[in-house]
Amino acid sequence: MSDPWAALADAFVDGAYATVKGRVRTYVLHRQLLRHLPEPPATVLDVGGGAAHQSLPLARLGYRVTVLDSSEAMLAKARQRVAAEPADVQHRVRFVLAEGENAAEATGATFDVVLCHGVLMYLDRPEPMIAALARCVAPGGLLSIMALNAHTLAVRPALERRWTDALAAFTATTEIGVLGAPTRADTVDHLSTLLTSHAITPAAWYGVWLFSDWQDLPVQDTDVEAVAAVELEASLRDPYRAMSRVFHLVGHHA
Repeated sequence: MSDPWAALADAFVDGAYATVKGRVRTYVLHRQLLRHLPEPPATVLDVGGGAAHQSLPLARLGYRVTVLDSSEAMLAKARQRVAAEPADVQHRVRFVLAEGENAAEATGATFDVVLCHGVLMYLDRPEPMIAALARCVAPGGLLSIMALNAHTLAVRPALERRWTDALAAFTATTEIGVLGAPTRADTVDHLSTLLTSHAITPAAWYGVWLFSDWQDLPVQDTDVEAVAAVELEASLRDPYRAMSRVFHLVGHHA
């Protein structure tokens, strides 16, 4: 079976995550997760976990992490990164090659924490994945989702002075993402309704990045920690969180 992510793995892992915006994403999501996570050594399933940028920091803290991805190329990146860690961290991480919709069957377990960050935007519709994620969450467990914000699709084309595209984006639900791949947007309200239908009670939602998404900030000339501190504060406050490029929604299994 062909791997559609093979051609994008380098650009995604070594490119997107190495940018200011990529570093901010990892930091802000991590800090938000710490508000809700159970204590280690709780179990974590990272669905569509790619190179484990979000779950590897959790393994360092003592969580037992399963990285599940449908792309062997992305899992190879994850294995490479984990192999550079101390032995105790390596032993807390395992890898599963499977489609996210088949996560429950592929892992044969439920988890205290299930992450699904930056995955829904590449799917035609969110419902099958949400149902699959809910099956993986243990009673009382946490589900964490990061999705593209449908309410801010007009911002990027407007700032790039693509006025016709910006006008159309006010009612659009899709766009071409920064990696050149088609992406689909969601809303907090719709995903919250889907979670509730699967016995997941929404607990909180946050922005992820706002200011750094609309700028091309060079890593070598940018105080990334300062940017991340501003983005974290914005992610917690109205109206800034609602203006975020993507949003982070967390809920608990009944």
